[in-house]
Order: sequence, then C-alpha cells, then structure tokens
Amino acid sequence: MYKDIFKSLREAALVRNNMNTRRTTDEPAPLPQKSYPEDSKLIALPEPDFLEDKEVSFLELMELRSTIRLYSDQKLTLKELSYLLWCTQGVKMVLPSGVTKRTVPSAGARNAFETYLYIDKVEGLSSGLYRFLAIEHALLPIDTSAGVKERLRKGFNKINMFDECAVTFIWAAVLDRMDYFFGGRALQYLFIDAGHVCQNLYLASYTIDVGCCAIGHFNDEELNRELGLDGEEEFVVYAAHVGKIR
Repeated sequence: MYKDIFKSLREAALVRNNMNTRRTTDEPAPLPQKSYPEDSKLIALPEPDFLEDKEVSFLELMELRSTIRLYSDQKLTLKELSYLLWCTQGVKMVLPSGVTKRTVPSAGARNAFETYLYIDKVEGLSSGLYRFLAIEHALLPIDTSAGVKERLRKGFNKINMFDECAVTFIWAAVLDRMDYFFGGRALQYLFIDAGHVCQNLYLASYTIDVGCCAIGHFNDEELNRELGLDGEEEFVVYAAHVGKIR
C-alpha cells in the first residue's frame, strides 16, 4: 500500500505536471501570509536590525551542532525568541508582486509556512499558543487560556520534551501558496522547504546556547485540530522544541 502511495505521489510530481499551473493564468497569487482580525492586539518583537550579531566559527558550528532533548527551567528572553524567529522565517524584502524574500530558501520564494508557537517560558509573555507574523515581525496571540498546554500536549509523543522546553515551534503549510506555482510538485517542495527552516533553527539556537530538537513524529489530527487547520489545505508539517540547555 505504501509503495502505491509513493508511486502516485511521484507521478503527480513529474515535471510535466508543473507546466500548466495557475501561475500561467491571470488568477492572482495567494497572499504570502494568513490574515488576522484588524482589532488584534499584536505583540511587537525586538526589531532584527537591533538584534545582537553573533560571531561564530562556521566549522565549529557544523561540528558542534547537535540535538538537545533536556532543557532547564530558565526562560528565553524576548530578544532571543525574536532572533530565532528572524533566523527561521524573517522577511528581508516584500516585492511589488507580494512575494517575500526571507532568511531561508524556498521553492519559487513561495514561503508556504505559517509558524505557530506554544510559548511556555519566555520573559514577558503569557504561556499559550501564538502565531508569528513574519511581515510585521510580531506575535499574534491565539489562545492563552489555562487548558491550552494540556490540549496541545496530546499532539506530541515525547511529552517530557514538550513539558520541559521553553518554546515549541510548529510549522504549518498553506498548500495553496505552493500549488499555485508548482502544481503536482507542491507537496514535494513543502517538505524540502521544512528542512531548510528547521536547520536554520538548529544553527541559530547553537549561537545563543539554546538547545533544539526537531520533531517529525507527532499526531497530525490532534495538532491540526488545535491549530484550527483543516488538515488538507492547511496542515502541520514539522515541529521543534527549543529551550535553555540543562
């Protein structure tokens, strides 16, 4: 069965299925970021221009980067969170067409991910679920109620890491952004792009002495439901726990 599914995905991703996509029509491209209510109270993050530059040895970074699964109770600062978000989805430029150039590579500059965050230990922020607004470089609170942690933890299998970390990054794909440009290859590119994003998180985390563990094994239905995603047009692709090293 799994080989049949793989073959069907490969067939859909053949280059010939990428030649007559919606980008060749007059249909407008999907927006580069999900909308939000106009009366939302956004939380501004420290601007990237004012973040402290980190001087590191590139070879040392490659050699010493590792997965960290044990975290202390120490909180991240808001500036550290801003730094990690900028390094993983920061917008460097918005082109007249609406396309965003970011700090990570993306097929066709589609940048199809929305970054959701369960924040538990960050100075000055209430625990809860947030969405990162990359264009505004700000946080949109989604749910800071008392029960949100318990509901989200059902989506993860390694509960100890979810409970102990400072922030859980959750990357959800908006399929339409990639499908508009690449048609049958959209799904393939989404998963490749996810690797680019998470690798940047690993590298950025190392430069500020923060631990990171990528999470590919999660409960899709639970997380999609808690994030308000339909699981078809929008769905969770990847996640990562981040926290101060124990």
